[in-house]
Amino acid sequence: MDAVGLETPLTLCVGKAAVRRLADGGLSTVRDLVYYSPRRYYSWGRLTNIQWLKVGEEATLLVQVVNANLVSNRSGQGVRLMVDVTDGTQRLTCTFFAKNRYMLAPHQRLLKPGSTVLVSGKIGEFQGKLQMVQPEFEELEDSSPEAVARRAGRPIPIYKAVGGLPSWKVSALIGTVLERLDDSQIPEVIPDEVRARYSLMSAPAALRNMHQPEATVDWETAKRTLAWEEALVLQTALLSGRRDAAGHLVRKAHPLAPHDGGAGSVEALINGLPFSLTESQIQAWGQISADLALQVPMQRLLQADVGAGKTVMALLAMVSAVENGFQAALLAPTEVLARQHYSSLGDLLTRAGLDVPLHLLTGKRSQAEKNEALLRLAAGEAGIVVGTHALIQEGVEIPQLALLVVDEQHRFGVAQREYLREGREWTPHLLVMTATPIPRTIAMTVFGDLDVTLMKGMPPGRLPVETHLVSNTNAAWMKRIWSRAKEEVEKGGRVYVVCPRIDGGEASSDLGRDGLGEEVTIEAEGDDVPGDGTVGSDVPAAEVVAENLRSMPELDGIRVGLAHGRRSPEENAAAFSQFASGEAPILVATTVIEVGVDVPEATLMIVLGAQRFGLSQLHQLRGRVGRSTTQSVCLLVHSPTQSPVTEERLDAIATTTDGFTLAEIDLRLRSEGDVLGQSQSGRFSGLKFLSVRSDGATIAAARGVARSILADDPALLGSSALASAVQASLGTEAVWLERN
Repeated sequence: MDAVGLETPLTLCVGKAAVRRLADGGLSTVRDLVYYSPRRYYSWGRLTNIQWLKVGEEATLLVQVVNANLVSNRSGQGVRLMVDVTDGTQRLTCTFFAKNRYMLAPHQRLLKPGSTVLVSGKIGEFQGKLQMVQPEFEELEDSSPEAVARRAGRPIPIYKAVGGLPSWKVSALIGTVLERLDDSQIPEVIPDEVRARYSLMSAPAALRNMHQPEATVDWETAKRTLAWEEALVLQTALLSGRRDAAGHLVRKAHPLAPHDGGAGSVEALINGLPFSLTESQIQAWGQISADLALQVPMQRLLQADVGAGKTVMALLAMVSAVENGFQAALLAPTEVLARQHYSSLGDLLTRAGLDVPLHLLTGKRSQAEKNEALLRLAAGEAGIVVGTHALIQEGVEIPQLALLVVDEQHRFGVAQREYLREGREWTPHLLVMTATPIPRTIAMTVFGDLDVTLMKGMPPGRLPVETHLVSNTNAAWMKRIWSRAKEEVEKGGRVYVVCPRIDGGEASSDLGRDGLGEEVTIEAEGDDVPGDGTVGSDVPAAEVVAENLRSMPELDGIRVGLAHGRRSPEENAAAFSQFASGEAPILVATTVIEVGVDVPEATLMIVLGAQRFGLSQLHQLRGRVGRSTTQSVCLLVHSPTQSPVTEERLDAIATTTDGFTLAEIDLRLRSEGDVLGQSQSGRFSGLKFLSVRSDGATIAAARGVARSILADDPALLGSSALASAVQASLGTEAVWLERN
């Protein structure tokens, strides 16, 4: 038969029925099929005689099928295939369950009376007889001792079913295609010296050993090679596009060098701060200011833990732009956060005695206020504008924009953050910020086009928030919580009460956030029954809890506010204002307070239904207290019926206040799908071989190799296979990974 290449349609390789099934699973070319990775591998154990078996142990048997009977389950739901087998002296039953008889048709075809098979699984007992339930099995045409020994020592790849095709059928189809695949048509993406340095296989060998390994080391090395290839292509794509084929910058930025003599605006701002910069802030500003002084557009991600002072870093950068005669913009995801920034930036500028024009542009401003800001911006006046999505709408002109700061960057897509930078002769520097610490491997994988600055530590005088777990079944503690809240209010403090849902009638959403702020589903605790939403329920509701608190004798005379996503921005703004002023010192809210609410007097946070929040989200919520020199407390009220993962998540948040440590724990606790999210745009949305949880060293090494390759050969003229792989992954337009 003729040899095939990676782009050969499967219609030329396998039967029509198989083609239809594979197409249903999204596999249409040879490339799709041979890069379809086994989900795991099974290794047959040492052969055992039935008479030696003990209940509960794993065993591998060479047996002959005596009979096979398909019967319906007594419940009327589903069927089971009961296969009696013998090793020549004793018998054992292998039982297979399925929803319908069609799903067991492949088993019936293979497990016919007289056929010789290897079976492997855990030994059980049913009605006094030994049995295996859902064992692995493989038909043996050659049952000679040599053939059996060879089979028993070989790892068996196990694939996820494709279009209804079971694992063994997928394996057979891949084997058929591999027999005809021309190795010369498989590109070598990884340079020879890199392959040798890291003991990797050639590309053809990696594909063949992934699907047809002779030993465990074969598939392990194959998977490591393919992960390396994927990492190299990803990192090259993320780092490319900054220089042309001649090595010249594709985009240029205005260098924003600080004024000499120590009398500039940046120095005045630093000297006028009501606190001294921490060592971490000084180091972060050193990296940012060094980037700003270059003609290469800065693309930097500033990671700072909650309350670590990233807003000051943004203001220093923006003042540097204004000092050089240009404009700067700060893009915030919400009206509340934009107004918070506008207020705090104004206070810091006033303290420093700096007369820097500062504008606010949001959807809720009056038309007259918007028009005045738009006119001054369009005139090119050097200054700072703070805004929401209103900044990236048609009609907004900022001709002298030299710096764009994006806060809570995970809430904006790449296209949104690039809107203000495209189509300009001079590309604005870019500083994106997040208060949600991101594990290094995720930052390199998802935001690899950005240089990363980590800013740790807290401003002087800040005390770590004391965090305690409270079971909602402990009546004495539940009663004490509200007395404690009253005491806090009487001392002049404020109290947040956070709930996982809005009202008692809605279904539980079980939403949390991962290390990137992306919404992810947290495991439900038992049946997803939300209950009545009261203070003591497993899934409290903000509207119900607010009414509960207003009628509590312990809180008599204390006004309780309410804020959540279904209330209008004006209603929420009023609630925040009354909370900050002390008019309503207890605020019941959902996660609308997660960012943008800065009330130094807030010293107590009570999170109800804490098991329903993600680890990073709990850390973000806790960051709303502890914003002064007064000791603050966070009480996490939870249901006692958690899974082990939930318990570990709550224990972690209770024992550490370091967001970077929590981010690493969160990464370890999550599945790979949760880490990267289920809806990313771009061709890199689903990594096949690379794991951001376990392949950190590979990602880092591949990034170094990619950087070195691009430094010597920006257009990849000498690395055609890598260039083709990068282009195929990016499509026709070089866009960065983007989270929806």
